[in-house]
Amino acid sequence: MANTRERIGLDKKTLEALYVKLEIPIYNVVYRWLWDASEARDVTQEAFLKIWNARDRVDLETVEPLLYRTALNLASNRRRSLRLWKWLGLDSAGDEPVRQTTTDDTLDRENRRHRVRAAIESLPERLRQVVMLSEYSELSYEEIATALAIPIGTVGSRRSAALRELATRLDGIEDIDA
Repeated sequence: MANTRERIGLDKKTLEALYVKLEIPIYNVVYRWLWDASEARDVTQEAFLKIWNARDRVDLETVEPLLYRTALNLASNRRRSLRLWKWLGLDSAGDEPVRQTTTDDTLDRENRRHRVRAAIESLPERLRQVVMLSEYSELSYEEIATALAIPIGTVGSRRSAALRELATRLDGIEDIDA
């Protein structure tokens, strides 16, 4: 029992070390979930705050996947909320202005980025989560399985399905820079 208790509970020093290690990888995943830098920063910070608020119940062996799961859940909630606000027409001020391009290369690059983003956005959430965690955070299958509470084999099959679907949708795009 004492051994289990030693793994439970998060202290300030450990949280700070986790923040230094995971803030950028979690931000990268959340950003590609929301496509808004400000929202991604807010969600990333909120995920760490939620973990801190639950620090007495946090198992140190699974805190990293828990942070990713918390961030993805918060990002999904924020995404639904943002869609509702846009649908209601209450968030038009948050739209970025369309930038004029001055060269064909810039236009092509923007078109590729838009297609990649649209393809990722169109994936079912269960596939998109796995792609984000594997490709943008470079987590292992085991870490992704823990973060999403799914079997390791499911991580592999979802990643393969997502990449197949993306390859089909992005057929003909070279040098993707999303």
